[in-house]
Amino acid sequence: MIVYSASKSEFQDDIVDDIIVDRILEEMNRKLRRGVSIAEINSWKSSLKHMYLVVDDDEIPGDVGISIEYTIPQTGKRVDFIITGQDQNKNNTAVLVELKQWEKAELTSMDGVVSTFVGKGIREVSHPSYQVWSYAQLMRDFNQNVTEQNIRLKPCAYLHNYIEDEVIGNSFYKEYVDQAPVFYRGQAKSLRNFIREDISFGDNDDILEQIDQSVIKPTKSLADKLESLLAGNTEFVMIDDQKVAYENVLRLVNLGPSKKQVVIIEGGPGTGKTVVAINLLVESIGRSMNSRYVTKNAAPRAVYEAKLAGSMKKSTISTLFMGSGSFTETSQNEFDLLLVDEAHRLTAKSGMMSNLGENQVKELINSSNTAVFFLDENQNVHFKDIGTREEIIKWANESGAEVTELELESQFRCNGSDGYLAWCDNTLQIRKTANETLENVNFDFRVFNDPNLLRDEIEKRNEINNKARIVAGYCWDWITKKDPNQLGDIQIPEHDFYMKWNLASDGMLWMIKPESVNEAGCIHTSQGLELDYVGVIIGPDLIIRDGVVVTNPEARSKNDSTTKGYKKLLKEDPIAAEQKMDLIIKNTYRTLMTRATKGCYLYCTDDETLGYFSSFILPQHARA
Repeated sequence: MIVYSASKSEFQDDIVDDIIVDRILEEMNRKLRRGVSIAEINSWKSSLKHMYLVVDDDEIPGDVGISIEYTIPQTGKRVDFIITGQDQNKNNTAVLVELKQWEKAELTSMDGVVSTFVGKGIREVSHPSYQVWSYAQLMRDFNQNVTEQNIRLKPCAYLHNYIEDEVIGNSFYKEYVDQAPVFYRGQAKSLRNFIREDISFGDNDDILEQIDQSVIKPTKSLADKLESLLAGNTEFVMIDDQKVAYENVLRLVNLGPSKKQVVIIEGGPGTGKTVVAINLLVESIGRSMNSRYVTKNAAPRAVYEAKLAGSMKKSTISTLFMGSGSFTETSQNEFDLLLVDEAHRLTAKSGMMSNLGENQVKELINSSNTAVFFLDENQNVHFKDIGTREEIIKWANESGAEVTELELESQFRCNGSDGYLAWCDNTLQIRKTANETLENVNFDFRVFNDPNLLRDEIEKRNEINNKARIVAGYCWDWITKKDPNQLGDIQIPEHDFYMKWNLASDGMLWMIKPESVNEAGCIHTSQGLELDYVGVIIGPDLIIRDGVVVTNPEARSKNDSTTKGYKKLLKEDPIAAEQKMDLIIKNTYRTLMTRATKGCYLYCTDDETLGYFSSFILPQHARA
């Protein structure tokens, strides 16, 4: 979407006549139907005058194209300023300029990230070179005309208020600065020369119009890279019913856009839902389909992006992985295929304040020709989770979609033991099963009466291949976030045990960062992910009294968002509220106890609860 487009001469006239901002505002309202803040208007007034001075040069032809606030399709990301024309060899070229009014920035330890004052506070944001380079890369990867018409993209950044220092130009960011040079205060002539290197003739081919009107599909180069990465990643090899589900989805996708399709693939922990989703993503990209992998929880997206990274930049892969709240304003059937992993975590509203959109299930179905929902209703762990088979079918029927239901049964987690999963359900009293003991269950389940011994065992297991972690119920406040000098968040003083929550240093990549074994995860950073060994700390929100599982939502931390909505429903319908919250707490521990392929080690803060779980331990797994 082009907000403002003109020749250089027309752009200069609009600046001189002082109508440039009015024209942009008019087009923003007409095309994007959105308001603009005073800060954004002021930034245009300042930055565009600086760009007027940059292009005010006879060697930059008057008929080059000038575009302002170009919105990259399907992303909402906007390129501040684009100059289009032809180079000396008559190659069509677009120079992308990221404009910043920054005056100061600080280094961070994160790739492509700096901190600076934006939005009334100091925030961590993309380095300007990384930002504009990633926009160019998006266009190369998904814009057919850019690749097929050989349109050259030349990204750069202009920080016209910033005095050059050792932050923005630091060697830590060299990889991105080399690909998208930075120009500072007093360097208008240098930026002008950069533009003249690639723009020698005017834009006689409506280059940006070609870009804007292009079909948005993955390019062949992106498909080749993804296929290569997947071929060398044994974690994503499909077998048995995974392959059957995969082929069924491809069969439905091949029917084309004439009939909207909704596919529900149900399967418990470790049945390979994500394996199927990732393989479908790669195959559909290879077939030039506009496809995305979608999850509500950011943790799986971050980890799978990291696992697939290697020969591709993070920004390229990140484009393929989207949050479930990204579709509130998407047009009908904008995507060929949406692969919705962890669909049980979908919510009605989207956004940080839960004030966007109507219903994520409805929006995902609306946005795609084919929507595939990977579902395990026993992993509903949030009060606002609405992802159920019934909900998906309701919106599918409303859209006129054809519904196909498939099931994954083969168990690849918990040492392939369906018996252990059934035992968890029975023991947590989620549902009655025949698996009342762990006899004949080939899975290393242990109970420790000291959390330090559990931590020692997990650290020992982690030395093998970095696939062992401790997780806990969210019963402890995140106090180290504001006071890093605290001994820990999870505090069990009678055992002199202290452990920090994981989010501070590694965020959603906690599950795969080697040094993070000394931090604990929770349901928010572990759901949808897999370990070899998991250590689970059951807090006071789940206790056993006379053989009965008793849940206590009041024992959850005030920082825990999963209970939001409980107190409101408690006033309206106490029985329904207590039943729902009871199942959420049980599902949380079921999910945590089924994160591993080889073993689960348990500690309970309540003595009677500890005794209850200890009673199931086989003699060879007994622990002092």
